[in-house]
Amino acid sequence: MFEQNDIKTMYRFTPDEIDRERSHHQAVIQGSNNLDVKRIGNLGELAFEQFCREYLPVEMWEWKNEEAIRRCNSESFSGHDFEVFGYKVDVKSSRDVSAFLPSSLVERDPDDDIVVMIWHRDNEDSLMLLGWERLETLKSKVKTEDEYSGESPEKLDHLAARPMNEMIELGPNTAHMNQKPKNPFQPGDRVVKNSDDDQSVGVVVEVMPPEKNTGAFGQEMDGEAVKVAFPSSLDKGPGDWRSYHPAILASYCDDQEIKLWTYKHENLEFAENPYVPGDRVIKTSHDDPNTAVVVESPGGAGGEEVTVAFLGDFEEEDVWPGELREHCEENGIKSYTYEHTELEYSSNV
Repeated sequence: MFEQNDIKTMYRFTPDEIDRERSHHQAVIQGSNNLDVKRIGNLGELAFEQFCREYLPVEMWEWKNEEAIRRCNSESFSGHDFEVFGYKVDVKSSRDVSAFLPSSLVERDPDDDIVVMIWHRDNEDSLMLLGWERLETLKSKVKTEDEYSGESPEKLDHLAARPMNEMIELGPNTAHMNQKPKNPFQPGDRVVKNSDDDQSVGVVVEVMPPEKNTGAFGQEMDGEAVKVAFPSSLDKGPGDWRSYHPAILASYCDDQEIKLWTYKHENLEFAENPYVPGDRVIKTSHDDPNTAVVVESPGGAGGEEVTVAFLGDFEEEDVWPGELREHCEENGIKSYTYEHTELEYSSNV
């Protein structure tokens, strides 16, 4: 979520669960000595990336760490976080306002062109994009303060910062752009192609930013792209993908080289029946429901009935999800059929 204030100078970024989980997991993968600092730094970059996506032409900015954070991989070394209109931009996020004093900013990143200042709340549920400034301006101010401020302590410090919306003026004469994503999907959503007769259920793994919208063969895609993995491929991986937080599915698929399919978001819809073999579910009408495993389901919009077997009747850990129905038949394990609306995912996944 992204909001601007009434005078259009500062912006508030509200990270969602996916943003927070990815920021933390990437910090862990990076091997940071201070997870808190690295996590909030990642959230700050996500905040500025959202500003760029909504207000700057997509072909005129680049986020150096975009893939690393989206896929929770280690960052490749770069002296700055973004390039905007050809300028090297570094994002500084802090709860301590003194970090935004000109002397502090110059000392930390003297070689960048621009620094963006982002303040955050203690619980990291909201970040404020305070503004930005050129490093050459900050250096000049530090020099002036050193020469003329004297030795006496001051109660009032000046934080040099230009309004965020003035960054647009660094580029060509373009109007304020509203590029707010129209894509309704999030990692972990179960989807189907809305044009297929055989609507196999897929799992959203990545929601691509507009500037990364390329299809399987490199052609530009007219619309916002979604990368999907199918459960049959995910089941071949070494881990229990259902137990992973949706935010790190992209990292898992990248590490295990699980094939992803790219679709225009308008060609997908939420699966009416999201269940696939291997899912663990409960029957909502039971007072003390036992966990069951889905052994057969048409999925998508192609059918409403789901066949399950209760875990108390057998252990399914060593049975391939696609072979659960056959396993139950061969071993005399009783199965039950319900409408998909009578089920929900078990919390004990």
